[in-house]
Amino acid sequence: MRLAIISDIHANLPALEAVLGEIEDADVDEVWCLGDVVGYGAQPDECATLVAERSGLCLVGNHDLAVLGELDVSAFSPAAAAAVRWTREVAKPSTIEFLSGLEPADESREVALYHASPRDPVWEYVLWPDQAAECIRVQAQRVSFIGHSHVALFFALADAGPRGEPDDARGAQAGAGTTLEVNRGRWLINPGSVGQPRDGDPRAAWLELDTDSWRASFHRVEYDIDRAADAIISTDLPEHLARRLYVGQ
Repeated sequence: MRLAIISDIHANLPALEAVLGEIEDADVDEVWCLGDVVGYGAQPDECATLVAERSGLCLVGNHDLAVLGELDVSAFSPAAAAAVRWTREVAKPSTIEFLSGLEPADESREVALYHASPRDPVWEYVLWPDQAAECIRVQAQRVSFIGHSHVALFFALADAGPRGEPDDARGAQAGAGTTLEVNRGRWLINPGSVGQPRDGDPRAAWLELDTDSWRASFHRVEYDIDRAADAIISTDLPEHLARRLYVGQ
């Protein structure tokens, strides 16, 4: 099976359209989304509709949960909290209904999927090898995918220790074109963010996984950032949410 893994769209319609266009050209079998369909960006309804139509599986992220009123925005940055409140005001009932039916993790597939981490599917940011090793210890499958941090990266563990506990994982950020052979060992992989990358590359991110060859390939896609930024500026959303799109931070 050939899968497209996407995450952290954050209501950025131009980025989502660009990614889905490239995915269509790649002729994958299914699209799986790791959550945070809304938040930050200006087009939550359009993004929710596209994800509902095009994805075979979608998780709920912390921003999605906050829009649903299931998380307290006091834990969010001021800009993120403002975006949650704005999204609550403008989102259509169909968007709320779609998000309400989602869960933050799915461990029923050949690979395990978590919005944030295997230990905490809603909140934990996995960015360091020692932290990743602890997460790999509890993940449900040999290969797992996470989102949430908006950074395209991977962690790998070749073997378990004598008690079945993993040693330190090795890991790195993954630039465009990075290909991983994940047929051996245990892996925790983040495809990066579609709508708000934070790894210094402003292009929209997605990942292709072939479960026959167990090869994972990271992709980046140019999109119309001006269009996404203008959509934010035309609303009551904080203006710096538009500016940050240009720098990938």
